[in-house]
Amino acid sequence: MMELNVAVVGATGVVGQEMLTILAERLFPVGELFALASRSSIGREVSFGERDIACQDLDQFDFAKADIALFAAGSGVAEKYAPKAAAAGCIVIDNSSFFRMDPQVPLIVPEVNAAAVDGVRKKNIIANPNCSTAQLVVALKPLHERARIRRVVVSTYQSTSGAGRDAMDELFNQTKGIFVNDTPTPSQFTKQIAFNVIPHIDVFMEDGFTKEEWKMTAETKKILDPKIKLTATCVRVPTFVGHAEAVNVEFENELEADDARDLLRESPGLLVVDKQEDGGYVTPVECVGEFATFISRIRNDPTVDNGLTFWCVSDNLRKGAALNAVQIAETLLNRDLISGGAR
Repeated sequence: MMELNVAVVGATGVVGQEMLTILAERLFPVGELFALASRSSIGREVSFGERDIACQDLDQFDFAKADIALFAAGSGVAEKYAPKAAAAGCIVIDNSSFFRMDPQVPLIVPEVNAAAVDGVRKKNIIANPNCSTAQLVVALKPLHERARIRRVVVSTYQSTSGAGRDAMDELFNQTKGIFVNDTPTPSQFTKQIAFNVIPHIDVFMEDGFTKEEWKMTAETKKILDPKIKLTATCVRVPTFVGHAEAVNVEFENELEADDARDLLRESPGLLVVDKQEDGGYVTPVECVGEFATFISRIRNDPTVDNGLTFWCVSDNLRKGAALNAVQIAETLLNRDLISGGAR
């Protein structure tokens, strides 16, 4: 198999480090690997398999050296550097929200719309969806193909890692402080996160929804089907890793829970753990480090015609970010859309 020179932008962040881990775990054919970060992290070492790689200065890097670049450094960095990388002939897979709704940029979840990567050469950029969207559409895809989804109502339970390392530290420090009677002081979040839930992720929009909730709607339409109606309530919860979602789906056609269970069990990227007994479901703690999106609590909704309800859990640093990015890179290889040997 041909080798590709790979750059990871934001290599010192939680998602960047997870990208390095997954590239090694999945034996991606890396020729030379470039760990890129801000000037303050020059020389800092990050782990790639059995090796330690010293970080280089993103601002000075020549992207002509790389065949593919995985961006995990936020919208500001993507806006500035992704077009430079793309212009140098390097294919960019960006984890930020900056390019997601650009009609010339494919928004990809490989289990759902892999063929859309064929449009990569319009800008040499592919967008990775929002973490909560990625796991949701993997579950919705086979259901939509079978019974045609009319409407989705989803409530999310999103871990602090979705807001970065500082947010995880805030949860840890607040939790520890409460036991010694320290008053929690919110910094990364708008309210105390320890022993609490916060129904607010990202900024508020004019219609009262948050941008995170808007992202789930807009991205699901772009990835899966613009006719699907979706409403979301996105909630930050005091867990470190793993997003969970309570999903209610209304279909055009009848779909029994047993048939849905069998269908989901056979679908790529999904594992069904659905025993109607104590502990017969998957929680965020159990999905950490796993590649799959887990589906539990599948049941028909008797309050609407053709309704189904289920519980969906995934490691947000993996399927919600790093894993999906690496899977996109694998898709490019499998479809002969990228060749090794940087220019």
